Amino acid sequence: MQIAIIPARGGSKRIPRKNIKAFGGRPMIGWPIAAALEVGLFDEVIVSTDDDEIAAIAEDAGALVPFRRPGYLSGDLTPTRGVITHAIADAEARHDKTVRFACCIYATAALLRAEDLRRGFKMLADWHGVSFVFAAAGYAHPVQRALLRRDAGGVRMISPENARTRTQDLPEAFHDAGMFYWGRRDAFMDDEPMFSPRSLPCMIPRDRAQDIDTPEDWAFAETLFDRMRANEAGA
Repeated sequence: MQIAIIPARGGSKRIPRKNIKAFGGRPMIGWPIAAALEVGLFDEVIVSTDDDEIAAIAEDAGALVPFRRPGYLSGDLTPTRGVITHAIADAEARHDKTVRFACCIYATAALLRAEDLRRGFKMLADWHGVSFVFAAAGYAHPVQRALLRRDAGGVRMISPENARTRTQDLPEAFHDAGMFYWGRRDAFMDDEPMFSPRSLPCMIPRDRAQDIDTPEDWAFAETLFDRMRANEAGA
C-alpha cells in the first residue's frame, strides 16, 4: 500500500488559514491534492488536520480525511514526522495492510506537479539503499560565498577561504524545497534522519520552488504560479 499524507493544521499565524486561503482560483490545499490524485501512485491521499473546515475542503477536493489529528500533534512546534507516523499507523490499522511507501506533501505546495511526484517515486523505488527522496532546488548563487552581518557592524563571509574562488569553480549547493518527501515505511517509523547518505534530492526548477511563510512569500508564489500556468497554456 502507498499513501500520500498532507499535513494541514488549522492554526497558521503569519498567514492566517493559509492552507485554505484562495490561491489561483481554488483553496491552496486543492493544488497538492490534485497533483497527488493525478499521479495515480497512491491508494489513499490523506489529509491530516485538526480543523473541520480544512477537512471539508480537503474532502471536496477528493482527499480522504479519516480522522481529526489529536491535540498532541496540533501545536505550533509539532514535528512533521509525528504527523506522518500517526497517519501511517492509522492507515495500516484501517486496512490491516502494511504501508510500503509514503509521501508527505505540504499543503502549500501549489506549484507541485504530478510529474515531480512520479520522478521522486522512481528514484526511491530504483535505489534500494535509499530511505528518502525529497524535493530540492539549487541556490541562485554559491552559498560558499554567502555573507553575514557582524554584530559590531560590517559583514563577514561564512566561508572566508572561498573569498578568491571563482563562483564557477564552487560545487552547486541546494536546499530542501519544502514540497514533498517520499520515504520507505520503516524509515519514517524508525525516525531515520531525512537528510543523510541514504537520501536523494529530486531537483525542482527554482521558479517552482517557493516556500510560503510570509505575505511576501505568498505574493511571489502567486507570480510564479501565474507564469507557470501561462507557460502551460501556451505550450
